[in-house]
Parts: sequence; structure tokens; C-alpha cells
Amino acid sequence: MYAKIRSWILMPIAIGILFVGGCALQASTETAAPPPPPTISQTQPDESLPRLDGKATVEMVTDKGTVTLEVDGTNAPITAGNFVDLVQRGVYDGLMFHRVVRTPEPFVVQGGDPNSKDTSLPTSQLGMGSFVDPDTKLPRYIPLEILPEGQDNPVYGRTLPEAGISEPPKLTHRRGSVAMARSSLPDSASAQFYFALADLPFLDGSYAVFGYVTEGMDVVDEIQQGDRIVSAKVTSGSENLKK
Repeated sequence: MYAKIRSWILMPIAIGILFVGGCALQASTETAAPPPPPTISQTQPDESLPRLDGKATVEMVTDKGTVTLEVDGTNAPITAGNFVDLVQRGVYDGLMFHRVVRTPEPFVVQGGDPNSKDTSLPTSQLGMGSFVDPDTKLPRYIPLEILPEGQDNPVYGRTLPEAGISEPPKLTHRRGSVAMARSSLPDSASAQFYFALADLPFLDGSYAVFGYVTEGMDVVDEIQQGDRIVSAKVTSGSENLKK
């Protein structure tokens, strides 16, 4: 009973950690926050967004070793397409894992803030960065995308509870899952992602899982705040990316 009560108390804190942004950065005058993402939830994704029709394999080399990911565009085509596109662009090369939470219980390893390319920025000033498209000069945001179990099409722009759906998502937060971090606005994910260090069922239906670690979870377990992504590349499935 005590363990269950403690989990419920920690749940709001844990979920807050996944939000893009933080008090330290809001109070900072040294790093400008990106423009706010759309406030109106999308019912269908923007057709200009990258899409992954099928699966792809990504090899991510970190300071602690290599992690292999299966990116699932079959069940999360827009979220997976965005990630694979950013990998191909080299966006993640050199970026920091700026947020690692293992106590009081294993939770997440979060990274992918483009602002962390600047090695002079402390971790306290990271967490609000988004990918800025070099063609439009604007941040790219993707809609929250969650496919409920037993359905053919994902729900966009709303969590499953907000959509009145009780079925669990097809892609769940089990240990080794990879998902997008976002702000409190559903359609605010951009580049930041996280690895789940444990089964996190209380996040299911609220955050977009788009793949799983297939090799190197022991490496993820060793990552510390401040470690970096040395490089990331698509080793198979690149032909499934549609732009």
C-alpha cells in the first residue's frame, strides 16, 4: 500500500519532468524561448511533415556506448518520421542528455534539445529547444500521435483520455521505449525525446511512444546527465521515410 501511495504522489512530478521547458530556463535572460507551438489541437497531421511508412533502425552512439533503436512508423508514422528525418539531418549529433531521473525510482533519460549543441550552456538552461527548419526558419512541431489498440488510425492532437478512449495504446511505455517529450500543449513535440528506464504505464495514452531499444539498454542505464550523443544514423529502413 505504501508503495502505491508513493507512486501516486510522485506521478505528477515525474510527468512534469517530461515537459519541454522548466522554471530555470523561464527565468533566464541568456537563452530565448522558441515561439509557442499551435494552441489548437490538430485532428489530422500537416501533410508537409515527414512520415515513416514502415519501420527503420537507428544506431545511436553515445558517450557510454551504442544504442540500437527500432523506430515504428507502422504505428506512429508522423512521430517516427520526424525522428528519422532529424537523424538524417544530423540534428542529434553532439546533443546532450540534459535530464536523467533514476531516483527515487528509475524513470527516464531525456535529450535531444538542439540548444545543447552549444557546449557552454549549463543543463539548467536546457529543455526548451526545438528543431528549427532551415528552409522555413521556423520551429517544427508535430501533433501528439497515439494509436489505440484495436484501431486503424491514430488519435491526433489529444491524449486518449481527452478523446474518451479507454483502450490502451498500441505502443506502450515499457522499459526501453522511446517517446517524445512535449510541453503541456499536446502538439508541441519537436526534437526532444526520452528513453523509459522502467515500465511507466501511467504515461500511456498521454505521450507518444514511437519505438523501442533493441540493443544497448545496458548503455542507456549508464547514461548520466551531461553525456552526449556522439552520432546517430539510420542503418535500415531509410527508404520508408517520405518527405
